[in-house]
Amino acid sequence: MISKQVDKSHYDFARYMSRARWQSLWHQLDEVLRLQPTRVLEVGPGPGIFKSLAKLAGLSVETLDIDPELNPDHVGSVTAIPLPDHSYDVVCAFQILEHLPYEQSLLAFREMTRVSRRHLVISLPDAKAVWRYTIQIPKLGVFDCLVPKPFAKVQPHTFDGEHYWEINKEDYYLKKISRDLSEYASMIKTYRVTGNPYHRFFVFKNFNL
Repeated sequence: MISKQVDKSHYDFARYMSRARWQSLWHQLDEVLRLQPTRVLEVGPGPGIFKSLAKLAGLSVETLDIDPELNPDHVGSVTAIPLPDHSYDVVCAFQILEHLPYEQSLLAFREMTRVSRRHLVISLPDAKAVWRYTIQIPKLGVFDCLVPKPFAKVQPHTFDGEHYWEINKEDYYLKKISRDLSEYASMIKTYRVTGNPYHRFFVFKNFNL
């Protein structure tokens, strides 16, 4: 049985919304807007910032969470979403699936694909050590890039009370995660946020497209 890991105070704005998380939030909204959905379901809304910003952008977003204190539109588990098949154009979950044991996270993603009519957008923690470089080229602009740190050791993952696994920890390499998720939907792209490399985004399209 899935139970909540943190209480509502975890999402206190001053503590939760770092500058890096704001940059990741921009990518959340940008990726969903690019898909031009009519209806969106967000799994694990946290403090509700994505839904609020999406509303300003003209998106209709409903939320799902197991914790009624977060005031989701639908109370329920992501491993058994209490909603009909293909009822949302886009289903998204940002930094959510790693809060489940790995096999359960795959069941959750399968449920998300069931509810999705077209696309899925998710982000997951990527623990691979990188250096960030910013390069300014006259007349062309400013470019950010991430360079893997040479000789960085792959670390095992120990449950920290919230994350059961993270990408590029031992046994959870990116290739494996991408392959396992692609059993349920077709991956369009994946990338890390240059301003917040800990967050890796994935965009999928449903097999029924």
